[in-house]
Amino acid sequence: MTTPSSRASPGSFPSIAFIGGGNMCSAIVGGLVRQGIPAERITVVEPFEAARQRLREQFDVRLLASASSALDGVAMVVWAIKPQAFHDAATAVAPYTPHALHLSVAAGIRTGSMAQWLGTEHIVRAMPNTPALVGSGMTGLFARAGVSDVQKLLVEQVIGATGQFLWVQREAHLDAVTALSGSGPAYVFYFLEAMAQAGADMGLSSDQAYQLAVATFVGASHLAAHSSEPSGVLRERVTSKGGTTHAALESMHASGVAAHFIAAMRAAEQRATELGDEFGG
Repeated sequence: MTTPSSRASPGSFPSIAFIGGGNMCSAIVGGLVRQGIPAERITVVEPFEAARQRLREQFDVRLLASASSALDGVAMVVWAIKPQAFHDAATAVAPYTPHALHLSVAAGIRTGSMAQWLGTEHIVRAMPNTPALVGSGMTGLFARAGVSDVQKLLVEQVIGATGQFLWVQREAHLDAVTALSGSGPAYVFYFLEAMAQAGADMGLSSDQAYQLAVATFVGASHLAAHSSEPSGVLRERVTSKGGTTHAALESMHASGVAAHFIAAMRAAEQRATELGDEFGG
């Protein structure tokens, strides 16, 4: 993580342009604005008027309907568009951003394809997740060899506005990041649904069961994040042999829950690889 002294101050923060004005753009822009970054340093290229109006009302940033010379001189371009739209958008943006650092949160597009389309090696690829929308995201980052340490610090400041991050040394590892944290919120919601349903089946109201399930996930995650002990030890401390937790875990073990869960994540990893082949090569 960066230290406060390594971060650009609000007054010296470089200009940044977002290609695409959807949820991830809003999450990052919102985080930057909360850091005190002036809205006039931020430009968003978004073709849909309704989306531009929403961004105008939320953040009062500079808005463009399409790429133009207004992008000349921006220090960073953040790609927050659908992967199938990346190639055409890159063709339109590249003439105006020859010296910019490019940060992509577009799923599936590999940096080799970006380098070819954008004509630069200054590219970082990110795999964020949806808790970024509330400032609690987890993002995996990979940088091409042409990215400098100073540029990495800028990326960290931008992504840090949405939560935590970590760097991986191989781009292929982003497929594992996708399977673990990128898709991970859906797994949590899946288990929340099951726990809440079980609670309701046992006589609690739906609201009570959901409140208990959510608070349990939040509390257990907070404990794991702040404990020096591994999750296995924390689990054992809740589990008395012959007790209620032991009964539940034995049932899960007999059903192969852990093995099925690991297999599901490997399926997500494989699909991430396939999407990379499909969209970026």
